[in-house]
Parts: sequence; C-alpha cells; structure tokens
Amino acid sequence: MTSAFVARDGSRWMPEYLDSINPAMCIGCGRCFKVCSREVMHPYGMDEAGEMLGVCDGEDDFNGELSRVIMVIDYPGRCIGCGACARVCPKNCQTHVAVDHRAVHGS
Repeated sequence: MTSAFVARDGSRWMPEYLDSINPAMCIGCGRCFKVCSREVMHPYGMDEAGEMLGVCDGEDDFNGELSRVIMVIDYPGRCIGCGACARVCPKNCQTHVAVDHRAVHGS
C-alpha cells in the first residue's frame, strides 16, 4: 500500500483521483473542465428525460432537445490526482479517492 508521495520540496502528498461526479448535483458550469489539463471530463448535454445527448461544444442544442449540461468523466485513466477540479467546483459534486485506497480496494 502506498502511503504518500514525496514532492520536490520534501513534503508528502497523496494524490486523490476523480472517481465520480454526481449528475443530480452538477450544474454543468464547466469550471472543472477548464482547469483540468488532462481532459478527464467533458460537458455532456441531457434532454428533459435525463438521457445523454452527447458532448456539448457550447453551440449545439441537439435539435432543441438540450435541457441541461452536466460534466461526465469520460477518460478516468488520465486523472493524476491533482485536485484542481475539486477546488473550483461550486457544488462539491465530485468524489475523489486517495491513491492508497484505490490500490487496496481495486477501484
């Protein structure tokens, strides 16, 4: 089990990987998407029934069916556990898992 990593200044640091985003809480503001240098998540459009319409580019309204936008983790393996997304999320709708927890539980 990994307890932590050592940063260049000698301090200990535990990466916490983005594990999930609660779609009921997410407001699709895109702040997490904008700060993520690894493109782990993207904005997706949803219709009134809650069905995913696809990746939103900000201009497509999916033939008038776009009801709301939420963030979806589509490349979880790209996450490096920096936590930038969590720091900018106004709704605290993300769940992060420490690297040592993932290694033990096989997540």
